[in-house]
Amino acid sequence: MVIIMKKRRIYAIGMVLCLALSMLLPVSRLTVHAAEVIATVQGKVLSGTTDELLKLSTSDGLMEIKLDSGTDTSECKILLPDYTISVSVSHGSDGYLHAVKISQKSQNPGVTVDTSSTSTVVGTIGSKTKGDILYFNTSAGEMEIKLDSTTDMSGCSVLVANKYYSVTCARGSDAYMHAVSIADATKPTTLPASAASTATVGTGLTPAPADASQMKTASGSVTGTVGEKTTETLLYLNTDEGEMQFVIESNTDTRRGMIFTKGNKLAVSFYHGSDGYLHAVNVVGVKGSSEESSLDTSSPATVTGTVNSKSTEEMLYLDTKYGLMELKMDAVQSVNDCKVLVSGKKLTVTCARGADAYMHVLTISG
Repeated sequence: MVIIMKKRRIYAIGMVLCLALSMLLPVSRLTVHAAEVIATVQGKVLSGTTDELLKLSTSDGLMEIKLDSGTDTSECKILLPDYTISVSVSHGSDGYLHAVKISQKSQNPGVTVDTSSTSTVVGTIGSKTKGDILYFNTSAGEMEIKLDSTTDMSGCSVLVANKYYSVTCARGSDAYMHAVSIADATKPTTLPASAASTATVGTGLTPAPADASQMKTASGSVTGTVGEKTTETLLYLNTDEGEMQFVIESNTDTRRGMIFTKGNKLAVSFYHGSDGYLHAVNVVGVKGSSEESSLDTSSPATVTGTVNSKSTEEMLYLDTKYGLMELKMDAVQSVNDCKVLVSGKKLTVTCARGADAYMHVLTISG
């Protein structure tokens, strides 16, 4: 009898254990199954990707892949439009593919970055972001920041559009700001004092002009042609090394190079500002040779119009209500209320007739 009761007790314990195991088994199976890599796919990240759902354009079509807390992003955290990545995936019980690991081939940008002078900004990644150019929306405007394979992203989970991040950046030899490190951030509650006096101009962030204590002597010079995104406060210059950006300050000397129309050739001496931007110290227009002409200044004429994009350092083309005027720029005596002339800028000009039959600019007022 004792032996029979012991057998029954052992049988009951065994049944309880089997029941417990059967309840736990599906969970353990799912856990193992979720981590089982069934394929590795490569493609470009699409707009609409979030930190929970990756939208990937592959050679086989659009894929939607879920991101889990266990997804390995140690080799690649950049999930921005047009960024090419590789993703190893597994099947999930919810019918979705789940990302097991995200990686990307390392790139060698071939650009040196001056990390001795960095600046930190907080903002969100804009919808224009594609590939390795980050359009970063801050309280002071939009910045263009390059991502490198060396960018330290240990402080963030993944990089997606419309989330807040803190970016430490520095100027590269290609004149772009480069992301040195990126970390997750929250929306700033107040506008930083340093950003209060800045403004958005065109597609770049225009920093506040450096005050007298920040001014430095020129540390470099370059020659190039004016880019189409140039404004009165930010010069985009196309050079042999690529596009460079220069802040035009209130004390930048533009007396010998004030025509900022697309394609006009300029020589710029500059220094590295504490805000991470290059600041123009002196701008000189590259002119051709010209003969002096005597002027009849006894009865100057005054005209009002807007700068035509054909304007050069030698010739100001002015669109007036009477038509297009061609005014030589070799006799300018004064310039008031404007530092540079960009296409479309409204001007009042006094001019005089020269012995060469051209009208010559005497004064310019913005």
